Amino acid sequence: MQPAMLDATILEKLISAAVAAPSMHNTQPWRYRLNPDTVTLEVRAAPERALRYADPMGRALSVSAGAAVFNLRVAVAHFGWDPVVRLLPYRSQPDLLATVRLAASPHDGAGREAPHHGERHDAPHGAPDHDLYDVIWRRHSSRSPFSGRRLPPRVLCELTEAARAHGATLWLAGPEETSRLLRLTAEAERRASGDPRRLAESRDWVRDTGPYGIPAAALGPRDVTGRLPMRDYLGPGPDGRRGGDAPAAAFESHPAIAVLATDQDRRTDWLRAGQALEHVLLLATSYTVRASLLHQALEWPDLRWSLSDAHRTPGHVQMLIRLGYGPVGPATARSGAAETLDGGR
Repeated sequence: MQPAMLDATILEKLISAAVAAPSMHNTQPWRYRLNPDTVTLEVRAAPERALRYADPMGRALSVSAGAAVFNLRVAVAHFGWDPVVRLLPYRSQPDLLATVRLAASPHDGAGREAPHHGERHDAPHGAPDHDLYDVIWRRHSSRSPFSGRRLPPRVLCELTEAARAHGATLWLAGPEETSRLLRLTAEAERRASGDPRRLAESRDWVRDTGPYGIPAAALGPRDVTGRLPMRDYLGPGPDGRRGGDAPAAAFESHPAIAVLATDQDRRTDWLRAGQALEHVLLLATSYTVRASLLHQALEWPDLRWSLSDAHRTPGHVQMLIRLGYGPVGPATARSGAAETLDGGR
């Protein structure tokens, strides 16, 4: 495919693809800028939408930005350019998380990462086997119960390879490990429900209007058995019961929990984990596999450390992904391209 001409219409499509990425509480903690001289899109942090208590180190923000970078790679490649990515390109600009240059030479897949500043250069390109551009708009978190249908080994293998393409590892937890991961997640939920600052922060992002946050109707039910600790955004109700007035439903008895991890735990690893995460989620969506993210235990340093304790491979867990077959999750609002795109320089 020959590259299209970058005009206002295509630029809007590129930014719209980027902001369709998942982010914690749908904060969309990013903004974009086009450098017209080099035809490069800059992905910058938006600290005003950072989560002060749940994400004080900005790790979840970086993972979200990495997911947006992957969407940009897919969209740029879809329109015929070679997206060349640089992570944290300038130490003097810590808010500049990544750049994506629209190289004139077409390239298969979702582009490559340019070596810079001594960062690891051996990460593969991370190119999907097919164009995932249309899937970007169909990917939604599903917080509903899944069926008991198991994922085919071939699909799991492809998801694992997608994560590996970005220097990350993905594995499906066995029954014993799944129970342990869910216990840690439940402990994180218990702590959050008793932390007034975190609870207030979570409640603040439950919004039925505006382009940010999660509408109450999209929060999903709670597990009637208490086995699967889905995030409780609103906290205990007047009777002190977790989930308050949220409806209860019977969730799958044997949830499939995939663990996404990286060897190191630097900001570049967080950004690569985000690209791996979005690649996995888009590929899963293309196979009608639904997903929701169990991030709660990652928000407490000791619990996050414990997530990796029992696994034979050393590494740093970046996300727990619940996978399965079930209803499509509702779409949540996104900001428009004009709201997140700064003027060029």
